[in-house]
Amino acid sequence: MKIIVIGSGFGGLSVAIRLAAASHQVTLIEKRDKPGGRAYVYQQDGFTFDGGPTIITVPSLIDELFTLALKDRKDYLTLVPLDPFYNVRFLSGEVFHYNNDAHSLIEQIRKFNPDDVKGYYRLKEASDKIFKAGLPLMAQPFHKFWDMVKVAPDLVRLQTYKSVAGFVNQYLKDEKLRQVFSFHPLLIGGNPFETTSIYAMIHKLEQEFGIWFPLGGTGALVKAFIQLFQELGGQLLLNREVQQIAIDSSTKRAKGVYLDNSEFLEADMVVSNADVAFTYLNLIPAQYRKKWSDLKVKKLRYSMSLFVFYFGTDIQYPQMAHHEVLLGNRYRPWIEDIFKQKMLPDDFSLYLHHPTITDPTLAPEGCDSWYVLAPVPNLQGQINWQLVAQEYRDRIVNYLEKHYLPNLSQHIVTEHYIDPRHFENTLNSYNGSAFSIEPTLTQSAWFRPHNQSEDIPNLYFVGAGTHPGAGLPGVLNSGKIVANLIDKNG
Repeated sequence: MKIIVIGSGFGGLSVAIRLAAASHQVTLIEKRDKPGGRAYVYQQDGFTFDGGPTIITVPSLIDELFTLALKDRKDYLTLVPLDPFYNVRFLSGEVFHYNNDAHSLIEQIRKFNPDDVKGYYRLKEASDKIFKAGLPLMAQPFHKFWDMVKVAPDLVRLQTYKSVAGFVNQYLKDEKLRQVFSFHPLLIGGNPFETTSIYAMIHKLEQEFGIWFPLGGTGALVKAFIQLFQELGGQLLLNREVQQIAIDSSTKRAKGVYLDNSEFLEADMVVSNADVAFTYLNLIPAQYRKKWSDLKVKKLRYSMSLFVFYFGTDIQYPQMAHHEVLLGNRYRPWIEDIFKQKMLPDDFSLYLHHPTITDPTLAPEGCDSWYVLAPVPNLQGQINWQLVAQEYRDRIVNYLEKHYLPNLSQHIVTEHYIDPRHFENTLNSYNGSAFSIEPTLTQSAWFRPHNQSEDIPNLYFVGAGTHPGAGLPGVLNSGKIVANLIDKNG
């Protein structure tokens, strides 16, 4: 079959490789000059910056794509394990070195609060059970309400109606430890106080599979996937934007796409790795969307956005790990400012990416490559980024310089930043959300936009906005789900 995949993020790459390996004629269309979607690579002044994502777990999902093509991933890409997974730093100066060394974790918990050791064992046991029940759900579609009904008793028994923070807080009493074991939803666009506790399985996921980094950066993973896709006969079109998914008025099925130069490409099936909301609102005429009307799409809750500052320094900071989570003095109030009030907080909690501590080739000799990520409200917040972006950049630099990277402002030699406008205008993400639809309980599994459109039966979705959600394991699994559905539906 002729299959068009819109967008070359990891979800699009996953499904494109699987379909090409199954001997379909696959065309992958990307609006930008490089593939990767959010994993775009910026190169300037000898520095390489991964746009993101940069946290890789469950490497078997990557290996599986090469195995399908009878190839060995190691011939295309080198993955190296990281230790620690993250340093979680507090303004008090305390640091939690988060990894999968059970003894180390217990001893660090004991230093923060000896009374929480027993609580952690109970938390670990409970999150292991969620992992055992939840991991298989990441690779299966939820198209029928019965799919949800069948697993509901297990989900209720495992307390997935609670939030991640609510789930963690019942086991741990120390406020800092509560933050260490509940911040993960922020990495996939979720509010820890509202994201369903099924995501508490991330702790077990990381303990089981580790955190990895591809030498050459995340861009090296994109490059490996593209090479594999093209070796399988797939066609990649860059600098071409899809303007509309063409629908046959008699069958209500997709028959191809119109590109930005009015060119029409015919297809038997269309897979969108573009933002789900953008796809429905902008690529499909309203008369073909009885289920996903404009009103329904706009009523969904969308994730926060991001301000990401990429910078290179002419000195190195070896005291900083590859992944640093820098938590401020406020936790829940800071989160509520972003998610509820949709206002820009005066204080910070940040994620700092420092890849040159693992791979020095990403910067000139003696230098460091970085990005710092600040969660910010999506564009539903009334923030004029044209006015505040530069000031916000300066505040972040001053904060890092004061607390973590001495004399930083004197040593930045190259830089650029992106803000919510980039997510809306360049990445076509509705409301400038960084992770599409927020992963709340009522927007997960069957309640999330389905991998197969209810309105247009030969239109499929992969990526963060559909099941199972954001994060590399999620979007890679969305490609697996869709490839299986297409194989089943013929």
